Amino acid sequence: MRLRGRVILITGASSGLGRAVATRLAARGGPKSGTRIAVLARRAGLLETLKEELERAGAEALALPGDALDPAFARDSVAEVVARWGRLDACLLNIGSGPTQDLRAVEVEDVLRVMRLNYDTLVHFLIPAAAAMKRQQEGGLIAHTNSLAGFVGLPLQGPYSAAKAAARVLMETAHLELRAHGIRTVTLCPGFIKTGTGRDAELRRPFELSEARAAREVIRAMERERAQTRFPGPLAALTRLARALPTSLREAALRRVLGVE
Repeated sequence: MRLRGRVILITGASSGLGRAVATRLAARGGPKSGTRIAVLARRAGLLETLKEELERAGAEALALPGDALDPAFARDSVAEVVARWGRLDACLLNIGSGPTQDLRAVEVEDVLRVMRLNYDTLVHFLIPAAAAMKRQQEGGLIAHTNSLAGFVGLPLQGPYSAAKAAARVLMETAHLELRAHGIRTVTLCPGFIKTGTGRDAELRRPFELSEARAAREVIRAMERERAQTRFPGPLAALTRLARALPTSLREAALRRVLGVE
């Protein structure tokens, strides 16, 4: 799907990767492209600033502040986009958090909160977005920002890895079940991205990508509609190798690469 001229919903858009993708899509479209972008996040002030930037670039924009942990907000936001522009062509579901968490010292609520932020927020938007797209003759595209961490249990990232693994499997099922309705799904699995958040000193960040590079990869993957895209290449290859190694070797390699004891 070419994203120019489309109606696109982006969650987690006030900063980081979501913001970078939104601004890049607006700049690519130009003033006569007809690109319409709904941006969602909790921080209303940053969201309004982003809306103004998107409009200066030539896109029509809609800012919808709210908490993605509230399923009613997600449902109502999808409905508002469809009511405003008549359809929903593509979504980038881009909410998540991966703080370092040592299971030797973590609390139950800390683990469950990471699951809610990375899995529940996906579900809250996936279901109403799919329902809206099922009513459209042309279907639509739903992309989710996952992580290479969702393929292996990383030290200091166990709850995050588990949440991303759950989300990845859900999207694999969505890919199978929604295709009959013309709905395509894309699971984006990046490595470390230099977003200014989640930069815990205890964890090395090999092959870290800039926001601009990651945004280019995300847009390219969405337009190619590959069911799953892993990047950057070197870290994706290391992840595949880690999954193939015996457990003892995998654990030793992960500790060494990530710099943890």
